[in-house]
Amino acid sequence: MRGAHEDEPDRDDRTDRPGAPGGVSDAGDASGAGGAGDAGARGTVAGAGGGAGGEPGAPRIPLPRASVEDTGRALPDAVPGGPLTLEHHVLTSLLGAWALAACSAEEAAAVETHIGECEPCADEALRLRDAVALLQRPESLDLDPALRTRVLEGCLERRPPRIPVPEWATPYDAETARLDALLQDIGDAEWHAPVRLRWFEADGAASRRTTVAGVIAHLLTVDGLVAVALGLADPLGDIAAPTSAPAGCTEAYWRASHFPPTRAVRAPWREQSHSIVRTVSFTGDSGGMPVSYGDFELPLHDAMLDRAFECWVHAEDIAEAVDYPYEPPSARHLNRMIDLAARMLPGALAERRRAGLAAPGARPHLVAAGEPGRSLRLEIEGSGGGEWLIPLDSPGALGSADHEVAHVALDGVEFCRLAAGHVPPAEAAAGQVGDREAIRDVLFAAAGLSRM
Repeated sequence: MRGAHEDEPDRDDRTDRPGAPGGVSDAGDASGAGGAGDAGARGTVAGAGGGAGGEPGAPRIPLPRASVEDTGRALPDAVPGGPLTLEHHVLTSLLGAWALAACSAEEAAAVETHIGECEPCADEALRLRDAVALLQRPESLDLDPALRTRVLEGCLERRPPRIPVPEWATPYDAETARLDALLQDIGDAEWHAPVRLRWFEADGAASRRTTVAGVIAHLLTVDGLVAVALGLADPLGDIAAPTSAPAGCTEAYWRASHFPPTRAVRAPWREQSHSIVRTVSFTGDSGGMPVSYGDFELPLHDAMLDRAFECWVHAEDIAEAVDYPYEPPSARHLNRMIDLAARMLPGALAERRRAGLAAPGARPHLVAAGEPGRSLRLEIEGSGGGEWLIPLDSPGALGSADHEVAHVALDGVEFCRLAAGHVPPAEAAAGQVGDREAIRDVLFAAAGLSRM
């Protein structure tokens, strides 16, 4: 095939080569092999291609373009200019640069035109300009040397410096802090919300109506018994109370108030609770100091537990009145409160016997102090739980598993509410095994621990 048409590839190559005029190729073909036309065609192609040595296959190299200025022709007219048109989000992103004077003239003009029409961007531009002005304050930015002193003084005015609190005082510290946080959150009107104080006496429920502020006044006066024992100021001041019992002190304080207590009572209560905690912390191990409750005494460490318990109970009363969630104390603190109540039960049982309130068929088995006697096993379940053996016949007797005659099981929070007089003994959810009369006496004695 290649031998029959030997000249066709050359002819096609010349025709397809860039810059080769079609008429030249046709002339070469018409003149025959080796004719002048063929030579002219080859010369024309070589000249048009501009290849080195005039070879037909070399690529064409274009001549350099001349500048318009070199041609002598008139320059083209400039494109007429106009204001820079930018989208809203672009203009918004340029506001910071505009405030710092970092925009080009066209961008600045576009931004200024835009903020004259867009109020939100105008406000933002003004704020950014003000911020830039703050960054360019002429005075020194060095901190005032007295700043640290002022900050520390301000902090100490708001919260006293933390000092180690005795372990037996931590429940009171925690419960007063929790109640104070609750009081911080309630409004002025809620300080006058009605609250009913409840307790149990003579095997019957008792109550007293007051307000949230009245409850805090009650806590202030009864905590004052501890404050007086520590040598602090008596919250009653010159008010004469008919008795030094908690109820008498509270009633005297309420009567002396010309108006019902308001939220102003929070400040003296809060300051007194802080003073009590600070004082017991500084005095060291003085937990055995007696605190008088009028008709009985408690050592200071038990009195602090008692005040923590009542603070929690009345905080729940307040929370219920203002519809506020309130959690029980921590398990560790709850266990200590339960332990205090369990240790007070033998004395409460003896008081019931003296008052003729013991179960009709109950006959005490008198034992010498320090000797084991009939006992009830008090099992507290849940948070703060544990087991206590309660001597039934004498406060001085020892609880003994060998002399156990009854077993009662209650939830920890339920038992505390029973001891606070908030749950009637007959309704206490208790698992009971053994001597029914002994169980009844213990449940009623637990409720009898409550007071206003």
